Amino acid sequence: MDAEHAIRAARRRAGLSLRLLAARAGTSHSTLAAYEQARKVPTVETLDRILRAAGYELTAELTPAVGGADRAARGKELAEALELAAQFPARPAAQLAFPKFGNR
Repeated sequence: MDAEHAIRAARRRAGLSLRLLAARAGTSHSTLAAYEQARKVPTVETLDRILRAAGYELTAELTPAVGGADRAARGKELAEALELAAQFPARPAAQLAFPKFGNR
């Protein structure tokens, strides 16, 4: 999520006007409007301060990039998954064959 979307979403969910959130965050409403319209980009510290003023916290999560350092391992995992999938029939047989039980 971009900073402008995060600020706007937090402000709207909190039910705050631009002026009220700006006052709580210690900035001007025109600066806050510029952030929401992506005319300016806040620093991480400023974004955190604004979101906290709206009652939200800024969080971040690290996730491995596709094609990262263990690209060979991911390729091997994909090859193994494809080999496993090849062991299953793509289509069921037209007529199912059941083993006969008993003497009938």
